[in-house]
Amino acid sequence: MQNKTKTIIQNNMEKHHINHLRELEAESIYVIREVAAQFENPTMLFSGGKDSIVMYHLARKAFCPAKVPFPLLHIDTGHNFKETIKFRDDLVKKTGVKLIVGYVQNSIDEGKAVEEKGPNASRNILQTVTLLDTIEKYKFDAAMGGARRDEEKARAKERFFSHRDEFGQWDPKNQRPELWNIFNGKKNMGEHFRVFPISNWTEMDVWQYILMENIEIPKLYFTHKREVFNRDGNWLANAPFMQLKKDEKIEIRDVRCRTIGDITCTGVTLSKANNLEDIIQEVAATRITERGGRADDKRSEAAMEDRKKEGYF
Repeated sequence: MQNKTKTIIQNNMEKHHINHLRELEAESIYVIREVAAQFENPTMLFSGGKDSIVMYHLARKAFCPAKVPFPLLHIDTGHNFKETIKFRDDLVKKTGVKLIVGYVQNSIDEGKAVEEKGPNASRNILQTVTLLDTIEKYKFDAAMGGARRDEEKARAKERFFSHRDEFGQWDPKNQRPELWNIFNGKKNMGEHFRVFPISNWTEMDVWQYILMENIEIPKLYFTHKREVFNRDGNWLANAPFMQLKKDEKIEIRDVRCRTIGDITCTGVTLSKANNLEDIIQEVAATRITERGGRADDKRSEAAMEDRKKEGYF
């Protein structure tokens, strides 16, 4: 009798869990369709990370059996993991979506962005210039991103439809209300919106949805051997453009990425997680936030909010 009761409880919990994910899915699809309905020339930001992969998966569901009616936009720092770029190109080829790439290197060559120097140099912050220039070049009036409110305190302030002025800047103190899921996409000439369809998802929701939907993700998320070094308590991947400090040394460790971005600021995690079930258990047990290993978030107390005000994702 006790085992039967336990089974019933587990089945009810699983049903509730699936219903929760389906509700999040429905909300995100609604937001994506609203973007397609309200804006003339939207795009979807794609980094090759799990959040943008899930967001694109939702977009495909939203318009199935037709193709996604807007292009993907990737801002390439030139310092990405090669696995990320390969996954991006394979996915684009497989699904037939249009891909637009903005290159940070072009912004540097044109004198619009200045490359940082020294061991802590990163191109991550330079993406803002390239993103705003690319939005202006292609006249995008909405750019969907995979940011979630649980990631970081500045991102928790964003609305689903987040207004940007004619300079691409964000004012967190002057945002439109979104009552009863009514989204206002009205804008003036030169302005645009950032839209965040998976705002209400958590990291755990994303991983459980990937498992439920059997979504393909880059191998970087699973444990693999890689050359790494430790800097200020965080493990970073080695690459030709990485400059080590005198006390840092290269080691080969079993690691995986918890979040994927520019190599220079993306911390890797020592891990034995070889499958999605292991990753979910690892995420459930950790007390370190998802972006806890992101060096770019630690430059100041308000690093993310400052970048977002200037036009960052």
